[in-house]
Amino acid sequence: MTNITFDKKQESAVRNLTHQNVGASESTRFEKIHTEIFENSRDASLAVALEIAHLIRDKEEKGEPCVLGLATGSSPLGVYKQLVRMHRDEGLSFKNVVTFNLDEYYPMEPRALQSYVRFMDDNLFNHVDIDRNNINIPDGTLPNDLVGVFCSDYEKKIEKAGGLDMQVLGIGRTGHIGFNEPGSHYNSPTRLITLDHITKMDAASDFFGEDNVPRRAITMGVGTISKARRIILMAWGEGKAPIIQETIEGEVTDTVPATYLQNHPNATIVLDTAASAELVREKTPWLVGTCKWDKALSKKAVIWLSQKLEKPILKLTDRDYTDNGMSDLVAEHGPAYNINIQMFNELQHTITGWPGGKPGADDTHRPERAEPARKKVVIFSPHPDDDVISMGGTFIRLVDQGHDVHVAYQTSGNIAVFDEDVIRFADFFKDFNAVYSAGNRDSKRFYEEVLTSIKNKQPGDTDTPVVQKIKGLIRRGEAKAGCRYVGINDDKVHFLDMPFYETGLIQKQPIQEEDIQIIYDLLQEIKPHQIYAAGDLSDPHGTHRVCLDAIFEAVQRSTDQAWSKDCYVWLYRGAWQEWGIEEIDMAVPLSPGELMRKRRAIFKHQSQKDSALFPGSDQREFWQRAEDRNRNTATTYDQLGFAEYEAIEAFKRWHF
Repeated sequence: MTNITFDKKQESAVRNLTHQNVGASESTRFEKIHTEIFENSRDASLAVALEIAHLIRDKEEKGEPCVLGLATGSSPLGVYKQLVRMHRDEGLSFKNVVTFNLDEYYPMEPRALQSYVRFMDDNLFNHVDIDRNNINIPDGTLPNDLVGVFCSDYEKKIEKAGGLDMQVLGIGRTGHIGFNEPGSHYNSPTRLITLDHITKMDAASDFFGEDNVPRRAITMGVGTISKARRIILMAWGEGKAPIIQETIEGEVTDTVPATYLQNHPNATIVLDTAASAELVREKTPWLVGTCKWDKALSKKAVIWLSQKLEKPILKLTDRDYTDNGMSDLVAEHGPAYNINIQMFNELQHTITGWPGGKPGADDTHRPERAEPARKKVVIFSPHPDDDVISMGGTFIRLVDQGHDVHVAYQTSGNIAVFDEDVIRFADFFKDFNAVYSAGNRDSKRFYEEVLTSIKNKQPGDTDTPVVQKIKGLIRRGEAKAGCRYVGINDDKVHFLDMPFYETGLIQKQPIQEEDIQIIYDLLQEIKPHQIYAAGDLSDPHGTHRVCLDAIFEAVQRSTDQAWSKDCYVWLYRGAWQEWGIEEIDMAVPLSPGELMRKRRAIFKHQSQKDSALFPGSDQREFWQRAEDRNRNTATTYDQLGFAEYEAIEAFKRWHF
């Protein structure tokens, strides 16, 4: 049996998940719906699973069915894993459970990769003892003229079952619950709906491109959801923070359907720390109550005040502090002049043009050590282009300054290559052999095999092994070209091909011992003084998160090694977001020339140029995102009163 423990704060949150305390404390007075915040999605998912398990058992003792409304997507995955564990290890039975799923794409075959029937089977139903007759999911195979009748019958079936005891929800970036897009009415029933453009973009990665995403879906209505006796909405990661803030603190509006939950008598929103970042109690706690003014909070508050008033830090006054909820900070650590100087120096010490340390310099207030002058460095890159996109300028600087730099590409990135690129390379292989091998028959058969497999592939189908291999080789060649441009030889480039990734599908395997061992072995071989890794800590399900978990575990296992005692781990961010200024421990300025060199290194990844297969909601090219992000960081430092740089790459140190 797996034992899971909580600290006192987490135990309290689990116990109080159903406790309605909207406005009960000073810190939550801006919140219009009961909200619980956990340190991470794992603990939050367990808390939700525990409540569901309690409900199932309570209903079982009463001889009653437990009627659950279930959701799909990344948010409930952790909950389903815990429920499966409880069934396996703790005897939790699902024999009295009746389920109604929120939605399904339309049209959609039940066994398609993206089908919610398949999702529920793979992640819950196939692993518990539920009666298959008690499972209800909207039918994506119906003729269009029968959908209306089906939706009406779905409503009646829920009512006949006694209504939903609990409805589990995620939330989309448009604020949709289920597929109730902006404009959905409070009393809307189960129905066929057209998907919002943003929702389609967010689903594009699951369908291998936006063009393959169905335009419509069958969804329970807001009215249907609102009839549930208990509602829990979950959200993980900083990407959900803005819409969560609107949902919890904003006005009820049909432009954000999730705000309708404010009117429900028994609804709770469950968040991890990252998803709660825009709530007043998390973002600006000094505006809602008394604070413990430690260094981290003081730094965050001073940066916020400087940006709010558009004044450099050194120009802030006592009056500025007291007028903006920070009189306690002035009373404890003031006057303003002292606070300003301290925080200015804190930020000034993060800026360095020597990411590997400046040889022979006094490193007392520098983010990196001066010695050894030539450091061994490992840059971990989850995909074959994250290194140059996210920290290409620093990569170049480390090489130029003479450090022994290695790059480790953790996955092949083979699903993110267009089919036409595969045909182009297979065609080259065929023609090359025709010229130099007198028309090699094998190369022709190879080309025909590739061409046929791609022509016969349906949207969302998994590539054949040979096509996956070619796509991986394309990305491998681009990565090597980028490294050569930066200035390192092929023997310093490591392709790890971690097994968790090689499914050919968007959904990956959980991290395994073999994945961790691959990282561990590389670290023992190189014995680095510096490790750089993609620090997307708030992404609980993506490739970056899995790759980072493997690095963390491998580093932790190395703490008895002499090299680890003198190793710093620096975390960079991906192409979409940056560290907040208050989180940055090392800021590396880039000149206009270095920014151009970074751009050219990114350009070596031709398969990702012009239009990436999975661009997400941001339609800019990766080099544009990177440059805009780096310039924005530099602009922020400038506005706070520091030197004006062309661009800055930012890093946060992980202490192990």
